[in-house]
Amino acid sequence: MAVGSRDVGKAAAFAEQHAPGATAHGSYADLVADPDVDAVYVATPHSHHHEHALLGIAAGKPLLVEKAFTRNRAEAVEVLDAARDAGVFVMEAMKTRHLPHVAAIRTLVARGEIGEVVAVSGSYEAAFPYDPSSRIFDPALAGGGLLDIGVYPIAFAMDLLGAPEDVVATGYLTETGVDAQATVVLRYGDRASATLSTSVRTPTPATFTIGGTSGSIRIAEHAFGPTTFTVEWADGGRKEFDGFAPDGKQYEAAEVARCLAAGAVESARMPWQETLDLMRVLDLAREQLGVVYPGE
Repeated sequence: MAVGSRDVGKAAAFAEQHAPGATAHGSYADLVADPDVDAVYVATPHSHHHEHALLGIAAGKPLLVEKAFTRNRAEAVEVLDAARDAGVFVMEAMKTRHLPHVAAIRTLVARGEIGEVVAVSGSYEAAFPYDPSSRIFDPALAGGGLLDIGVYPIAFAMDLLGAPEDVVATGYLTETGVDAQATVVLRYGDRASATLSTSVRTPTPATFTIGGTSGSIRIAEHAFGPTTFTVEWADGGRKEFDGFAPDGKQYEAAEVARCLAAGAVESARMPWQETLDLMRVLDLAREQLGVVYPGE
């Protein structure tokens, strides 16, 4: 195991706290060149995912790239084109795609147990102390709620409904010009809609509701980690499903291992096209909110 940072001291400190015995590298180039590194998890700020993913692909290292995959769709296209050309595995680290309760929900929906899904709503909000130089508030680090936590409810809705026909976003910005609060509506013609919200200024529980023509599914809290949910039917029936587990990143790590063992270059649960579809929605939402990152 190895840890990379621009500062070898920071890498060593991180390794000591989280991965005792791991090799500490003072550059990302050294990390991806390490012959003992089998795969790389890119967890740098959003602003650097594009650069560091390309670095890993050039070194032939399979990659798990933290969400949001890149700053924008154009950068995502470059990364995935490079991965395709090199035959290197890449997956966006959208942990919700691999959680037990999400798998159970997808099965219920596929069986038609709540009828046709017509309305989805969800939120992920948190209160971050204001620091204009932090990754949450600094536009140079591609800050703001959408790319950091708002991506979860949006991706969850798209997992159920697919890519939307239209995207409508409203909200307001922080003093630094990144999104402080945003509500994004995904429209699917006259078939369905999803209303998703995020904020970096309020510690609201993460919730999610899936409305069908004959019932509904409700996640009351911690919707985007392993958790429980309730199904309620139109006839008054009700059932709870217990899917609680710590954290949840272990499931996406297992998916990476499964794909590498199978010789795959992309995951069927988080395929490249769905990453591109998600980046398109985030681009459209940011455009309507007026969020532009330096260098875009």
